[in-house]
Amino acid sequence: MTLLLLGLVFVLLALGLGLYWQSRRTQKATGLPQGTVVYSDTGQEQTVLKPLLSRRYGLVGKPDYLVEVAGAGRRLIVPLEVKSGKRPAAAHAGHLLQLATYCLLVEDVYGQRPPHGYLRYADATLTIPYTDELRTAVLHSAAEIRQARTAANVVRSHNEAIRCRRCGYLQSCGAGALAEPI
Repeated sequence: MTLLLLGLVFVLLALGLGLYWQSRRTQKATGLPQGTVVYSDTGQEQTVLKPLLSRRYGLVGKPDYLVEVAGAGRRLIVPLEVKSGKRPAAAHAGHLLQLATYCLLVEDVYGQRPPHGYLRYADATLTIPYTDELRTAVLHSAAEIRQARTAANVVRSHNEAIRCRRCGYLQSCGAGALAEPI
């Protein structure tokens, strides 16, 4: 009887280790860092329905994930933004600003500044430091957007053909060759 019980314990232990190993493999495949997902806006396992709101900075946003990770002897909440394309040679400025905006929202809503955020591309996960320069760029961009909302005329940039082709105002823009369907 003792031998049977010992065998059962061994089988359960092996099964538990196998499940743990499989979960670690799955986590690495998703690109999520080790930690607990505390917020998700991916539609898969939405844990929080409301967006993050900062009245102080006049910002609102819904990051793809907020992950609670261990860091410097305490638990930190860091944003992870998922992009469907492959990793570019350098992260796009818009991706960096979006991620930094979520870092600023975490800082205000949770009362702790994340040291970094994650950009997850189809083939890589980048750790992006949340620097003072990025934080300042977010605040500056937000101020420019607010100013543009009240301006009588906003000058648009048409220097990126791909963005022009995907623009929701393409048919009514009249900006010239880049606004024409290619």
